[in-house]
Amino acid sequence: MTESTLPEPALPSVYDPAAVEMPLYQGWVDRGYFEADEKSDKPPYCIVIPPPNVTGSLHLGHAFEHTLIDALVRRRRMQGYEALWMPGMDHAGIATQNVVERELAKEGASRHDLGREAFVEKVWEWKAESGGRILAQMRRLGDGVAWSRERFTMDEGLSRAVQTIFKRLYDDELIYRAERIINWCVRCHTALSDIEVEHSEDEGELVSIRYSDDVVVATTRAETMLGDTAVAVHPDDERYKHLIGTELELPLTGRRIPVVGDPHVDPSFGTGMVKVTPAHDPNDFEIGRRHDLPMLTIMDEQGVITAHGPFQGLDRFEARPAIVAALREQGRIVSEKRPYVHAVGHCSRCKTVVEPRLSLQWWVKVEPLAKASGDAVRDGRVAIHPKSMEARWFGWVDDMHDWCISRQLWWGHRIPVWYGPGGEVVCVGPDDDVPSGEGWVQDEDVLDTWFSSALWPFSTLGWPDETPALEKFYPNQVLVTGYDILFFWVARMMMFGLYAHADAGPDKAIPFHTIALHGMVRDERGKKMSKSFGNAVDPLDWMDAYGSDALRFTLARGANPGADVPIGEDWVQASRNFCNKLWNATRFALISGARVGELPPSGELTAVDRWILSRLNTVLAEVDAFYEDYQFAKASETLYHFAWDEFCDWYVELAKTQLGAGGAGGAVAGRTQLVLGHVLDRLLRVLHPVTPFVTEALWTTLTGQESLVVADWPAPDAGRDDPGAEATVAELQRLITEVRRFRSDQGVKPGQKVPARLVGADAAVLAGHEAAFRSLTRLTEPSDGFTATAQVVVGAVTVELDLSGAVDVEAERKRLSKDLATERKALEQALRKLGNEQFLAKAPEAEVDKVRGRRTAAEGEIARLETQLAGLPQGAP
Repeated sequence: MTESTLPEPALPSVYDPAAVEMPLYQGWVDRGYFEADEKSDKPPYCIVIPPPNVTGSLHLGHAFEHTLIDALVRRRRMQGYEALWMPGMDHAGIATQNVVERELAKEGASRHDLGREAFVEKVWEWKAESGGRILAQMRRLGDGVAWSRERFTMDEGLSRAVQTIFKRLYDDELIYRAERIINWCVRCHTALSDIEVEHSEDEGELVSIRYSDDVVVATTRAETMLGDTAVAVHPDDERYKHLIGTELELPLTGRRIPVVGDPHVDPSFGTGMVKVTPAHDPNDFEIGRRHDLPMLTIMDEQGVITAHGPFQGLDRFEARPAIVAALREQGRIVSEKRPYVHAVGHCSRCKTVVEPRLSLQWWVKVEPLAKASGDAVRDGRVAIHPKSMEARWFGWVDDMHDWCISRQLWWGHRIPVWYGPGGEVVCVGPDDDVPSGEGWVQDEDVLDTWFSSALWPFSTLGWPDETPALEKFYPNQVLVTGYDILFFWVARMMMFGLYAHADAGPDKAIPFHTIALHGMVRDERGKKMSKSFGNAVDPLDWMDAYGSDALRFTLARGANPGADVPIGEDWVQASRNFCNKLWNATRFALISGARVGELPPSGELTAVDRWILSRLNTVLAEVDAFYEDYQFAKASETLYHFAWDEFCDWYVELAKTQLGAGGAGGAVAGRTQLVLGHVLDRLLRVLHPVTPFVTEALWTTLTGQESLVVADWPAPDAGRDDPGAEATVAELQRLITEVRRFRSDQGVKPGQKVPARLVGADAAVLAGHEAAFRSLTRLTEPSDGFTATAQVVVGAVTVELDLSGAVDVEAERKRLSKDLATERKALEQALRKLGNEQFLAKAPEAEVDKVRGRRTAAEGEIARLETQLAGLPQGAP
């Protein structure tokens, strides 16, 4: 039976991702493949999803991270682990409150019009109706999460966990309330964590002000001088030692302030003198504490000046030029630099310039918690991957400042502290009675979103209760996240995990065994993606155009540990082509009768069959090693080249001859069908974690089995290693490649059949493979009267060809001669320049190197063209 008469396989001729992906995904979910059983005897493997904001939608960063996590979990599930990927969302305090407030503003209302309780109800309504878009998009990407275990940082169980840990920390005096400098958003009216502050290089002004005959200071925030309570110099600065302990009058205020000596001052920067505004600058706050300086707050929560005087009531940005103008009138402005570009913090939500501000807030005393987090990495209980990121980790945890955990919002976990009419302060745990009676009020603030997120690895498993899920899956095996939140999220999970589980022992207390860090997704030029740059991409657009597998494979192929990932649409399109290649190869295999069954002994197989099995073994071992080292890019690249170059381009083509040997039912064909099916089966299995959809569609059709999601992960078979077969096929490939190159160089059309005689055909390289060789090189058997007009020598084999009817020899000789003359002229020009001493002495090194490159290129082309000319049939008219 010929290939054309074989039945059509149960696969469409063209792969259509849209028709395949979502039905497959829903089937996986319906059959419960992604669920995990805490009662199972299988070894546990648990990863929690870095909880996306409830306001969010899928962006390329999410798609990248989720692809890596999904690949790890799918592989472990196939390896026989009880694999759990925990899904959920973060309530995203500021972001969510802002979204709902904007909706209210459209109706001409504010949260204050509703009141706290009604506003919070409104947020819950919004969450139910509009929140969680990203969860549906995760399904589109193929995330294999346990949907029945979905959690939300504001749900009842997680709220109980938050209240429990707050109470414990409070009772252990690791939570306290105090006035400190915080990031304040005058638009959102709340403190911000450092990660909620975006810094940009903004144009401003640097004004130098003469406070006295001996004192000149410079500032970008002239309005804050109203709150100065000292001028500081370095205590060892010989220029100003005599001023330490003296006083001067602060301009525009009439107040007298001291000159203090403090080691924080850099004598080499500016004048070596700095104004000290303890209530409006974090560094100045520390100086103020060291010298017991007054801390004067000179603006309110709206950024309006409150200091008594002519500037009272002005917005901070109105006060700034007014104060500079007043100082100029007094002759105190020494210099003004405009524009002066410097780093300015902005609220990440509303883009308002952040104001450092002294404020009464709740804090976590992090020193003992941070030390424990550092020790867990130092003693090897937690591994950071790549190891080069350890320095960044220790840089954070070894110098961590106390953590401001209170936010002036209504949406979030409310601080569980009550104040009594007589000044009483009571912290309430989840099982405690709330104080009642006249005069008792709860703290108005809510907790920083990162506080509840810090509990994520164990609160999602039922903590503080001793649940079977917690016992089975804690600690998590791996945390996969970006290096950019190593401090903001990872360090806090480490601190809380170690603290909450301290009684469980050192190995059980850690929240995860490995921290696998990845970089940021960037555009194809390496530039950060941003709407303002015009290079932001909606991953759904690429999934619509090319399929989810294509996007996933592109992202995984660029995922080197800890490194940023450039991505462009052309690369996603190339990955789509790869999926199509797999599809077409599988269709060929099915048409050819490929099947999965017990392989014949190696001694019964051809060298080509033994070669592909040996190469498969090597690839399986390499992919396993790369996965264990979180080398997603290397694993994907290895599979890409094996699938495309070795399996599709070589083995499938070489196997076609074997499949036709002795008819479709011949012994050689039957054995090759088994090898073809076996290799394709294993290849689809190892590709599945990154490209789950196309591999599932192909594998189930090929094998007739249930699903790749629950199939076994393939292991190498050392008995199939065959260096001899690999060497033989490598030589065969070299011979085929050289003949193809010769045909191309001589201008022979790809489909043109050329008579050829093989000399040395009994050499091992062609033993048993002559039919395949002739098929792949389009060389026919020589007929009577065969005359060789050209030859190709590769090792022990000489291929004599009759090109007389295959090319227009005269036209080809003219073309080659013209090209040869051009290259000889280029070489002559390069040699003339390189022989010119003046050129070598005066030209830039880069220009000289360029000319040398031209010389080398011309020499190579001349050699190639001369060889081609010599290979043309002789004696042609």
